[in-house]
Amino acid sequence: MATVLSVSGSPSATSRTGRLLRHLDQRLIAQGHEVVPLDVRTVPAEALLGADFRHPAIVEAAELFARADGVVVGTPVYKASYSGVLKALLDLLPQYALTGKTVLPLATGGSVAHVLAIDYALRPVLNSMGATHIVQGWFTLDKDITAHEDGSLTVAPAAAEALGQVVDQFSTALGRTPHLAAAS
Repeated sequence: MATVLSVSGSPSATSRTGRLLRHLDQRLIAQGHEVVPLDVRTVPAEALLGADFRHPAIVEAAELFARADGVVVGTPVYKASYSGVLKALLDLLPQYALTGKTVLPLATGGSVAHVLAIDYALRPVLNSMGATHIVQGWFTLDKDITAHEDGSLTVAPAAAEALGQVVDQFSTALGRTPHLAAAS
């Protein structure tokens, strides 16, 4: 099927956002997709903050975006917007790095006051990067995500059902969107 790049924009190694993405990756894998995880926090800070377009980690990240048919972008919401580490990476990618891609935006946060961050902060950036199709995203409350010490994750039933629907819509959209080469 399709190759999906699953991008966690959380700066934390124990992030609910990152764990939720890896949990959703399993659903995409079960549907026959190849999933490549990318935790932006693992990209060296000096490359991100120094805007080093030629740093090997930035070059590798750009190549991962170029090879993907679809991209899942997950971020915690801070101050009504997506994370700074995600912003730093997106700023270093080619202007049209999402051309020909189907994109699923996801966000997590502590309050429903941040639910519009996907549509008013993240979606415009993804659109400006040339995404062919940005499917309906989803905001999940932190309280609906329980991370266990053994690494497992439990998602509240209503949130799990909604996430399953948006992931399935994304998966279906991947099957209908032709893969186009990204413009540099």
